[in-house]
Amino acid sequence: MKRLAIAFVMLTSLVACGGQRELAGYIRTPNPSLDGVTLPVLGTAAGERELIAAPNGLLIVYFGYTNCPDVCPTTMSDLRAALREVDEADRVEVAMVTVDPNRDIPILPDYVQSFFPDGIALGTTDARELAAAADIFGASYSVTSNDDGEIEVAHSGSLYAVDDTGGLLITWPFGLDRDALRADIDDLLAGRRA
Repeated sequence: MKRLAIAFVMLTSLVACGGQRELAGYIRTPNPSLDGVTLPVLGTAAGERELIAAPNGLLIVYFGYTNCPDVCPTTMSDLRAALREVDEADRVEVAMVTVDPNRDIPILPDYVQSFFPDGIALGTTDARELAAAADIFGASYSVTSNDDGEIEVAHSGSLYAVDDTGGLLITWPFGLDRDALRADIDDLLAGRRA
């Protein structure tokens, strides 16, 4: 009888909460739209890319740079590991936008594709264009030179998921557990929104 009561309480709790796990990332309200926002594609597939997912897919966007010693390679590796466990990973595209275009534009495609063979490298030397795109995502960055003339880059380490309407669905902070990231991606691919 005691087990039945415990099971009933657990079931009631699940129903009361909608029976869904809580997403690990966070959702901005109102949901920003990337519809109409484009950035140049780097490498052999040159052109412009609108920052929206393919139909019925997700576009995961990251703002970083190739000389990053830890945050960028860790984030890209964690995302790659999570996507290996996603049931419908073929519906997910990954794009990296460089925040250090003066050094990255020629080499970013190889960097991105070392993690994701079909990954998309994006970048522009137009500071206003880059800042406008980053602002919609909520990404921050700065590129400065120290007293010795060495370039120093600081940036936010979040990942962003965009749907096929251009809606920014979710932001994942740096260091998120891979299993939680995978579960969120699976939920988003299944149609979950907030």
